[in-house]
Amino acid sequence: MIRKLLKTLFVAAAVCTASQLTAQNEATQLEWANKRDGWLRKSTECIPQLSKQDIEPVAIVRSVADKSAFQGWRMERTNEPVEVLYKESFKPRKEVILDLGDHYTGYFSFKVKDMNMPTDAPVRFRLTFAEVPGELNANFEDCPESSLSRAWLQDEIITVMRMPHEVKVERRLACRYVKIELLAQSYYDFVFEDINFRAETSAHGKTAELAEGTDPMIKKINEIGLKTLAECMQTVYEDGPKRDQRLWVGDLYLEALANAYSYKNHTLTRRCLYLLAGMTPDNGFLRGTVYEHLPERPDVGLHVMDYSLLYGVALLEYFKETGDRATADDLWPVVKHQVEFARAYLKDNVFDVEKQPQHWLVFDWKDDLNRHAPMQGLMTFAIEQSYELAKMLGREGEVADWPKVVKDMRKASREVFYDKKLGVMKSGPDAQISYLSQVWMILSETLNQKEAVRALEYVFANDSTCYIGSPYAYHYLIEAMIKCGMGERAREMLITYWGGMVKKGADTFWEVYDPNDDYKSPYKFYPMNSYCHAWSCTPVYFIYKYKDIFQR
Repeated sequence: MIRKLLKTLFVAAAVCTASQLTAQNEATQLEWANKRDGWLRKSTECIPQLSKQDIEPVAIVRSVADKSAFQGWRMERTNEPVEVLYKESFKPRKEVILDLGDHYTGYFSFKVKDMNMPTDAPVRFRLTFAEVPGELNANFEDCPESSLSRAWLQDEIITVMRMPHEVKVERRLACRYVKIELLAQSYYDFVFEDINFRAETSAHGKTAELAEGTDPMIKKINEIGLKTLAECMQTVYEDGPKRDQRLWVGDLYLEALANAYSYKNHTLTRRCLYLLAGMTPDNGFLRGTVYEHLPERPDVGLHVMDYSLLYGVALLEYFKETGDRATADDLWPVVKHQVEFARAYLKDNVFDVEKQPQHWLVFDWKDDLNRHAPMQGLMTFAIEQSYELAKMLGREGEVADWPKVVKDMRKASREVFYDKKLGVMKSGPDAQISYLSQVWMILSETLNQKEAVRALEYVFANDSTCYIGSPYAYHYLIEAMIKCGMGERAREMLITYWGGMVKKGADTFWEVYDPNDDYKSPYKFYPMNSYCHAWSCTPVYFIYKYKDIFQR
């Protein structure tokens, strides 16, 4: 009888608690909805002014097939000056490739005028813009339906009805090379005037000089990294100025790190943090990506669990760098909710991947990567970093159980994923050994320094391990190597990987780079790749932050 009564009381208490939690969640959602407009307003207040620079083509070039060049093509300067286009009829030429001299993001325009008789019919051009030579020499019509939208590829058909006329391409472009083809003409001759590319960026100011004795390759990597970052710093941190042109949480975190050690445009970081918060749905779970121009209609349903947890880490780094307590305090509820939302996916202190199919896990451009152990490590890392933010804000009392969560997750990670005999973390039903499983267990301090070095030495020495597939993942590998005292090896890795892009002619660093496959593309069509991509800019962060390792 007593047991039955106790059971009844226990059930009643549980129902009461559940009811209280439901009421609390409803109140939180109402408060959240009220905050969103304010967050969006603050984001709008931080929209930066873009600096503009008019760029004239520096040369007329031609494509040369070259098996030794990146993607089989290189550009070769001709002996003709660009000015010839302003003096001689374009009709006999019919086609020209212009070199801007470097990679730029902005708007293209030119003027045309007739030479000897009035316009009697339209003239039609095809304009093609390319970041790398191989892109310019691909047939865009070969883009498979399974790829992203064909419209992302940078080509336009322009019809000029009468001359003189100024052609302005409305879409913003990211390129170095411009190909102009004459598709249809009339009897009269015409010439070009004022061929111009107006470049835009919100990256302002001069960055610090590197130490005089810095390795020339590291200097070049830093120069290109700064260029990459500047091109992606528009009115938000864009992931790629050619394609996507939107804000992703993962790119924001890495761009903000690089910016903090270079351009120091912290207002842009603040804008992005507020924009993401202001476009959060009612359940409070951050969208992995948003378009800044569509705050009333954000990308529905695109949630990325590993990215949402990195939001708190990004806010922590912003607070450390700026001391802007008001912003950190204002956005703290967003951070807290990401952690609590993710905790619902813990089962016996291990992230439950079977419960996760509606959420994307990024980590790398690697279809064969098992993401279970990396996610466990990243979540541990993110909760600990978010708790550090709570302490800095004096809010640790709200999340007093987080340190125990971190401790329990580390313990569970060692029980579930760690192979003591081999000294590595394994992931998934096939016990996959990958670089990123080790990396995230190192960054989360699940492995101590000695264990971390052993784990990395194992994957470096074994070709069968699941390798890294993108600059994004390479960032975290370099970070993990530095954390466990492998600074010299990290330096060599940075020079080898990013220096490999330099040697292949990169003006800006690429979204995808596999030293063994120049045509690798997650979109099944390499021209769709972004050849200026935010998550590839982080050598800037390493080179400036760890001067003793990289500036010598």
